[in-house]
Amino acid sequence: MSQTELNVRFLRADDYESWCALWRGYLTFYEASVPDVVYATTFERLLGDDPQDYSGLIAERDGTAIGLAHYLFHRHCWKIEDVCYLQDLFVAPGARGSGAGRALIEAVYAQADAAGAPSVYWTTQEFNHSARQLYDRIGQLTPFIKYQRG
Repeated sequence: MSQTELNVRFLRADDYESWCALWRGYLTFYEASVPDVVYATTFERLLGDDPQDYSGLIAERDGTAIGLAHYLFHRHCWKIEDVCYLQDLFVAPGARGSGAGRALIEAVYAQADAAGAPSVYWTTQEFNHSARQLYDRIGQLTPFIKYQRG
């Protein structure tokens, strides 16, 4: 991988095709898929200004999108301030180890700090060992186990 500067920025309308490719890679990693209408709707929401919607970041190197992050601020019953949920984080396989994942997480941390949100949290699957190596360095593992309705 080239040693050129990594850039993390907000998602733009002209990112749709590269964002779709990255998000498809993310969903494929988790053995999931969604209909095309979900891609279009999610992207539209990521670009929107509704505070209930997610925000999106893109990591790029040499003008090529190599990673994405989606995050959301929400209220929390144990805090006065909002907290930040990092829902999706993905770096293209060929760009892993480049610092893009760390840069995306740190960019979300910066957005949380700017918004006065004291906490950023995320989940991953137990088998996601390579990502968990980064997460163990940049975050704190909690004892919580996730449950959901069928």
